[in-house]
Amino acid sequence: MDSLEDGSVIIRKIKISNPDERIGWHYSVPEHTKRLLYPIASGPVAAGKCKKTEVCRDFLAPCSLPQHNALVFFPVCRYAFNVKSETSPAEKPLLLIVDDDPLIADTLSLALEHVFEIVTCNSRPNCKQLLRQLRHAPELALIDLGLPPHPHRPDEGFALITELLKSAPEARIIVLSGQNDEDNARHARTLGAADFVAKPCAPDKLLRILLRTLNYRSLDVQRDQQESSPPLLGQSPAIQKLRLQLQQYADLPFPILIEGESGSGKEVVASTCLHYDSRRRDKPFFALNCAAISPGLVEPTLFGYAKGAFTGASTTKAGYFEDAADGTLFLDEIGELPLELQAKLLRVLENGEYQRVGETQKRVSQARIIAATNRDLRKEVRDGRFRADLYHRLSVFSVHVPPLRDMEDDKLLLLEHFRQRYANQLQQAPFSLSADATALWLRYAFPGNVRELRNIVIRLMAKYPGQVIEREALEDELDLQVELDVSPSLPAPVANGGNERLLGSARERLQSPEPFHLDRLLADTERTYIESALHLANGNVSKAARLLGINRTTLYNRMESQARERQ
Repeated sequence: MDSLEDGSVIIRKIKISNPDERIGWHYSVPEHTKRLLYPIASGPVAAGKCKKTEVCRDFLAPCSLPQHNALVFFPVCRYAFNVKSETSPAEKPLLLIVDDDPLIADTLSLALEHVFEIVTCNSRPNCKQLLRQLRHAPELALIDLGLPPHPHRPDEGFALITELLKSAPEARIIVLSGQNDEDNARHARTLGAADFVAKPCAPDKLLRILLRTLNYRSLDVQRDQQESSPPLLGQSPAIQKLRLQLQQYADLPFPILIEGESGSGKEVVASTCLHYDSRRRDKPFFALNCAAISPGLVEPTLFGYAKGAFTGASTTKAGYFEDAADGTLFLDEIGELPLELQAKLLRVLENGEYQRVGETQKRVSQARIIAATNRDLRKEVRDGRFRADLYHRLSVFSVHVPPLRDMEDDKLLLLEHFRQRYANQLQQAPFSLSADATALWLRYAFPGNVRELRNIVIRLMAKYPGQVIEREALEDELDLQVELDVSPSLPAPVANGGNERLLGSARERLQSPEPFHLDRLLADTERTYIESALHLANGNVSKAARLLGINRTTLYNRMESQARERQ
């Protein structure tokens, strides 16, 4: 009798007479896990093939996806048959599962391992560490919202969505969570999740959702490969200003800093408009996501290393600066670069010189550097997390990618672009929006920017091919609680006397011998109001945001910023 890591007991192993040598296990499953198990038809095992146990025959059925092998769960007799896949791990897409319940993670792994190569972790910090150890970013991620240290709140899950897309922007995220109220689902999609699935979910349904999402991702990858230089869409004043700047800067040899919110398309601007539309278009283009790589590996990745320079350096290897030659090196999420490496990057920017790790020989790079960030680097400089000299060297030429809320009717151009793309590639009729739905589309702020818009189009294509979508159906896909950002302020006085008292207090503080820091006062005031609002709302972030007069996305961002400052 064997046991699993989660404490379940394998009562016996049963040999199934089948040419493929399929093996079945009979599990003792804890009561709280029964809700995850469903009798599904999966795997090419027919009822008549099963011997040595009569009870199994009532639950086995032909496979609905005959090209795949699969796992079958039975909540009554609690039998699971793991049908070995003929697909090699190297051919399988990588699926990341993040759930703090080990039994759920193991169950999902067993149910999906015939199609995916699977890695699991149980918390946001562990996920961040795991991503840096993977040989490549996952194509798909299946995550829970309720994660430690507050598993009964969605905060960690929301933060993980943001961090995942920062580390692996091409990954598609599916949220599988028991915290399935509509507000959580909408906000997860706003942050960039491709879909939201409520627990419990039948494994066959979950597999269909994952395969559908993977299919859309593959279509995007194929499209990008076919069109190495997609157009910068839009005619709004904000886009026209950006397009003019990019035309002016494209052929410059100097560093360029791209600033913009998550999901706004900074890498498209770097690769399409600043590289492929320049004289360097035939030269190499290399991109490094500074948030996706372990700090200890950034230096050898950028500068290369000599044989024996460190444990595991069995050969000499060139770095990104050397490989980029006289092309372009794009450093995404530059704000994540460790302080100790910022000085070395500054040296390369100033005179082109660098050294491989483990060598003393100086090398010279001719690559043009483009950096991007969604952080306020000026604030990072003030807080001591980013070098002022590096910031000034990078930002001599800078461009700001506008958020989608500032792009007016371009929202309709992007809708048409993605709608036609997926309709043509999937060979199905596109949906259309009613007049009321179109008006709502134009008014919506799209806090997740182009990434959110694309995911909404994908979901609408899947649900309403060839149909006219009314306002009510569109509302289900939008986080309507999100409005334009409104910064909190100190409470306004209700009378002139109150105003005079505030002014008098301010003058007294400024004239005090104690050093005064306005940023610290504002930060302390903001923290006090946020903590008070969360206390009054019993931890409900949506209610706290309403009390503070800001949208929920803004509140989450400020809570995350405060958490970073305390670290």
